Amino acid sequence: MLKRLEIKGVNFAEVTLHVGLGTFNPVEVEDLSKHKMDSEEIKIGPEAVDIINTGIKNRKRVCAVGTTAMRTIESAVSSSGLLNEMDGWTNKFIFPPYDFSIANCMVTNFHTPKSTLLMMISAFAGHDFVMEAYQEALKKNTSFTVMAMPC
Repeated sequence: MLKRLEIKGVNFAEVTLHVGLGTFNPVEVEDLSKHKMDSEEIKIGPEAVDIINTGIKNRKRVCAVGTTAMRTIESAVSSSGLLNEMDGWTNKFIFPPYDFSIANCMVTNFHTPKSTLLMMISAFAGHDFVMEAYQEALKKNTSFTVMAMPC
């Protein structure tokens, strides 16, 4: 599949986020701004920055494949809305409302209820849309982390 996309002119950029257990911790506060994510190590190299920023400048689709990729790139946004290189740590928690700066599309798994990952998807695609898709998946007995969900 990747080869077919490459033939069609799709560019790929690799970023890294070393997921910690904190990503899967339950949110135990009512005010989401008070929830604290554990820090996770991320790396965005110069080649990825060049590919992604070229896409942004040329008004191309920038698709985050997975919530970890999304959190990684959103952790390194410059004041001009472009991506910066980064080799460090992030504890960024993305929840509604949130104005995404880098990616304009996303593909992810079917995440567990009330998880930080589902909150990020709701911030990206809209809570109502995500909940409708979620209910439809439950009706069809879809397993968590099995359904790919384009947002």
